[in-house]
Amino acid sequence: MTTEHAPLVLINAVGMTSRLLSHAPRLNALAQATRVRPLIEVLPAVTCTAQASLLTGVDPSTHGIVANGMLFRDTREVRFWQQANSLLQAEPVYATAKRIAAAKGRTFRTAKLFWWFNQGADVAISVTPKPHYGADGNKVFGVFGTPEGTAEAIERAIGVFPFHTFWGPRSGLASTEWIARCAAHVIETDRPDFTLVYLPHLDYEPQRRGPSGCDMAKLTSELDTACEPLIDAARRIGARVWVVSEYGHCDVSRAVPINRILRRAGLLSVRSGPFGEVLDTFESSAFAVCDHQIAHVYIKNQNDITKVQDILLGESGIASLYAGEERREIGLEHANSGEIVALSARDAWFAYPYWLDDRLAPDFARTVDIHRKPGFDPCELFFDPKLFWPEGRAIMRLIQKKLGFRTLFDVIPLDPSLVRGSHGLQVESVEDRPILIADHRDLETVDSLPTTAVRDLLLEALTGEREPAIRR
Repeated sequence: MTTEHAPLVLINAVGMTSRLLSHAPRLNALAQATRVRPLIEVLPAVTCTAQASLLTGVDPSTHGIVANGMLFRDTREVRFWQQANSLLQAEPVYATAKRIAAAKGRTFRTAKLFWWFNQGADVAISVTPKPHYGADGNKVFGVFGTPEGTAEAIERAIGVFPFHTFWGPRSGLASTEWIARCAAHVIETDRPDFTLVYLPHLDYEPQRRGPSGCDMAKLTSELDTACEPLIDAARRIGARVWVVSEYGHCDVSRAVPINRILRRAGLLSVRSGPFGEVLDTFESSAFAVCDHQIAHVYIKNQNDITKVQDILLGESGIASLYAGEERREIGLEHANSGEIVALSARDAWFAYPYWLDDRLAPDFARTVDIHRKPGFDPCELFFDPKLFWPEGRAIMRLIQKKLGFRTLFDVIPLDPSLVRGSHGLQVESVEDRPILIADHRDLETVDSLPTTAVRDLLLEALTGEREPAIRR
């Protein structure tokens, strides 16, 4: 230990809520020994935005992470799941803690394990999912770590990361179990002052089936069991363990095809080609970048904002629209946001497809392709039920790939009605809010706290000091 404070392990148990905590005996024991409080979600309540707010202590209007993906206006590219730490426009807590420690002549070491904005982060140790891409379009799964050789050493010690279970039709428990073992290994081997661990198990079935359509008690118990080696390792080195979550899930019954609405209105343009229709962000007067229950609508001409509002306001499944300065009301007045921010009804979510005929869908639409799609696609959690033995089709594609043939793993459905769960809005019931489990004294005097308040509690726990959040 390199500071005067005990090491701290922050487990990000995605999807954990007060309603579920009783099914997690290990995490519930932590809560009983310390304190548990619900968090008021940041908008949108999605992974990248929530993590940025937890770490920086400010909302998206300051840190700039307005969703899991957004339009990069300089190149007119829609990019999702970016890893560059430099995208955060406010200083993350681990950088602040390191700076405070350095001013006192001490060192401060952070391990950042599978949290987003990992590449280029001012941390001592990092591990993050990062496939290898070949010049021929080939992709090989892999994890990336720093310092050099970190990821390889971890995989030698605990086995190869089961990448296919981190996202896609086979996503499930194995990836969370591996990350927890990875964290336990890092904690005992390197003994960082601060360890950030992202465990995604509760983010899969609740999106596929909706929380009421799956066995949440079983899923929560599985997550809790996966935490055991991590919690045990933390105890062996005398570390404090806190638990946080980003959002709770809700049931949904309909998808809002916002881009198809804009296209039928003559506002969205595509380029037709040999691989299907591709969204043309340069020629489109308006298009939406969809992310669960929020959509950022980017509009080329400011004079068209009212026109687009009038078109969208009458559409079923769209609950509210915020344009221009109105976006300040929801913490999203930022250049990265769309000119209009749309929020869905509570039982709805926004689907990204912009083509009007599935025969003209781009080739990537039927694959797991989180970077090429101009929107989040939860259909990637399913095998296409219209295919005969889709698992066998995937095996055949894998064999073709191994033999050197160019091929697509085209097993993903185009039917958004399969998706029965989502998130992104602030929930109505306090039991379904994300939570913070921590031993900080400030939790004694509050019933709940905003997501952005977690950063200050972390900083004081790590350094004994408080310092205002810093924009950079």
